[in-house]
Amino acid sequence: MAAANDLHVLLLDDNRQMRVLLRSMLRAAGIGQVSEAADAVQAFKLMAQARLDLLLVDWKMQPMDGLAFTRMVRRAPNSPDPCATILMLTAHTEIHRVAAARDAGVNGFLRKPVSADLLFERMTSALTDSRQFVDTGDFFGPDRRFGALKSYGGPLRRRSDGCDDTFDIEDVRLSA
Repeated sequence: MAAANDLHVLLLDDNRQMRVLLRSMLRAAGIGQVSEAADAVQAFKLMAQARLDLLLVDWKMQPMDGLAFTRMVRRAPNSPDPCATILMLTAHTEIHRVAAARDAGVNGFLRKPVSADLLFERMTSALTDSRQFVDTGDFFGPDRRFGALKSYGGPLRRRSDGCDDTFDIEDVRLSA
């Protein structure tokens, strides 16, 4: 991970006060450059203009919410950085929302109101995350698996499992 003063963070939130608060926290931590966007279109343009290390994205925005923005970053053919590190911020933390953000391809999730300690913990975790990106028919983003479960009895599909890219769905040994 780069030193804090070398990082460039983009704040995407339609609430100006939240951007001011987050900017203050990031500056206090020594983050070198902080850019702001009030909407997804502006953020997408900023991504094309500069190398960004981290995107802090609010979920509930208009006209495009943070979930749709994340999907656009991950899947749009003209995306400047489909592998950008994205942390989703929201006050709505129901389990289905966390799962939806994960399924959109975020690297991490952060509940509002945000504390400086938790913000920096999640930033560090996201910026040092070594998971590879996965591209399937309906998902592109960081591998949602953090490790193999010892009790998992299903098909082996990771390259590190010593398997090739395919498996026989009819193979009885691979059924759960």
